[in-house]
Amino acid sequence: MLKAMRNIGIMAHIDAGKTTTTERFLFYTGKSHRIGEVDDGEATMDWMEQEQERGITIQSAATTTYWKNCQINIIDTPGHVDFTAEVERSLRVLDGAVALFDAVRGVEPQTETVWRQAARYQVPCIGYVNKMDRAGADFYFVLEDIEKKLGVNATALQIPIGRESGFEGVIDLIEMREIRWDAGSDGEKMIYSPIDESRQTDAKLWREKLVDSLSSVSDELTEKFLAGEEIEAALLKAELRKAVGTRDIFPVFAGASKRNIGVQPVIDAVVDFLPAPNEVADATGHDLKKEEPVNIPCDPKGPPLGLVFKIQNDREAGNLCYVRMYSGSLKSGSALYNAGKKKRERANRILRMHSNKSEPMDTLYAGDIGVIIGMKLAQTGDTIGGEGCAILLEKMQFPEPVISISIEPKTLSDMDKLKETLAILAKEDPTFTTRENEETGQLIISGMGELHLDVLVTRMLKEFKLDAKAGNPQVTYRESISRENEQRMAFSRVIAGKENAAALTLRVEPAQRGAGNSYACTVKAGSGKGDPPKEILEAVERGVNGAFASGIVMGYPAIDILATVTSIEYSELTGTEFAFEACANMAFDEACRAASPILLEPIMAVDLTSPHEFVGEVMSLVTQRGGQILNMNSKTGADEIKATAPMEKMFGFMTSLRSVSQGRASFSLEFSHFEKK
Repeated sequence: MLKAMRNIGIMAHIDAGKTTTTERFLFYTGKSHRIGEVDDGEATMDWMEQEQERGITIQSAATTTYWKNCQINIIDTPGHVDFTAEVERSLRVLDGAVALFDAVRGVEPQTETVWRQAARYQVPCIGYVNKMDRAGADFYFVLEDIEKKLGVNATALQIPIGRESGFEGVIDLIEMREIRWDAGSDGEKMIYSPIDESRQTDAKLWREKLVDSLSSVSDELTEKFLAGEEIEAALLKAELRKAVGTRDIFPVFAGASKRNIGVQPVIDAVVDFLPAPNEVADATGHDLKKEEPVNIPCDPKGPPLGLVFKIQNDREAGNLCYVRMYSGSLKSGSALYNAGKKKRERANRILRMHSNKSEPMDTLYAGDIGVIIGMKLAQTGDTIGGEGCAILLEKMQFPEPVISISIEPKTLSDMDKLKETLAILAKEDPTFTTRENEETGQLIISGMGELHLDVLVTRMLKEFKLDAKAGNPQVTYRESISRENEQRMAFSRVIAGKENAAALTLRVEPAQRGAGNSYACTVKAGSGKGDPPKEILEAVERGVNGAFASGIVMGYPAIDILATVTSIEYSELTGTEFAFEACANMAFDEACRAASPILLEPIMAVDLTSPHEFVGEVMSLVTQRGGQILNMNSKTGADEIKATAPMEKMFGFMTSLRSVSQGRASFSLEFSHFEKK
């Protein structure tokens, strides 16, 4: 095992240069021997055919490289909001992240989204302002924008030398020197020089800001600063490492990855400032035997425990299960236990991935990330461990799909193949769901946006070679209730000569919008006469949870409902799990139908960027589609508009936006909330 390890992700808004920067990471650390460019469709990490054609990242790709005797596991995540599940599951298993910013645009909408995800998992981050060579690039504006929009203590560790086309390097504020990159060696060779006299004043000012910022969280630095003592680089680095780990400071670097300027100091910062797996807070799990939360320290000698955070289908190998080990170790060929499903599995092979290529591993240790082949039942979010593992790691939360299309095979004989393909894609992507419309018999697939579904349909046609046609996009609505109601339901059916009977009373009431569904039961399991056993209560809960998904009147999933079982009439002779599950399902259905059901539509958060001269037309276009303008923010060369609009009215918005802005405005959509239609 190596002395050190880092698990990092690279995250940002679409087109900020994540994949381009990752390619430089791999080139400078010796993992690849040439730089692959996104524009040429040759980026190592964008290996899917569609990623190369569209020039965007769709699936998070994992790779491992080495720098200064440290193993770095890198996950390159998508920037497009439609693929938010890929970012969510990556951040769940990472110990640190590099956040990229466009030097012209600053903090963009998707940057804010991924920042909130990183904050939820308390992931320490470092910042990198990319594209410093672009017209309109402004490092200091981006620093201000980060502080204002992300609410963090953004601290420059470098300042740029020159700007826009004259950008030639950076001033390192820790070592107080200038750094330039040799174009002849693709930026591999770095040239250090003393700070030029004309830049001394700026350099000293920003060095003082760095020390001042760090002093606010470091007593040792404060004492030295007040005593007027020289603050050496080693102390600055040590204190920075602590402050980054606690998310008190967000260090920021500058560069232009496409011109091979500025990348190596960011790799150094990953090793110097981001934490190792054993330096972050212990993972938390739930002990199934003791029914209590437990802390799981990152110890290679502890009991084996890992989280499946991604599943990818491989035609030859079957399911590739990406696993982050939190404790203990797993050997290739060893038996596993899936704690959530209570099933045994086997790790036939363990691989270390490099994008879509791999190399075999003997053992996967705590803190590391690898791929296990051989697990047939595992799904995203499952906990795996040693035999009889009784600990569940915290599951990941994914947003609900908001847009649907119908899909049908050209011939009936292809129906089975289509269903099989949909099952594979749904297992890979937790935000992709599929259901059959009971009235029309059509297969309906749902996802996070038009691009998301377009990518999935293209994969079906090209990758899985399916002959199918897709319908027009439709909005995925939700149902809820607007008043309280209580319902008693009795169920009785004779099956195979045996009577199955159940009766219960269920109360439904509307919850606060966005609170989600909740289930409660006031009846306790017991062993006395007429007391329902635990299995019956579990069957009732299954029945109600199943009813939430199947809707009330129109078949859309029901949300924001509190369902409470207030009484259960149980007989040992006729009371079966089947009867009570069916009875609970029917009780929910009847109770909600009489509780003034309502239809809810998805409202989207719309973030637009438009050149100043087209702002009026762009805002008018949004309001014509039932949108509400929330605020506007002027930036250099463009205005940012934040709005909300019904999903139903946003189909084909891109075409209209291009026509009113001569193709110069852009937008992104993200689900905001459900509202009564």
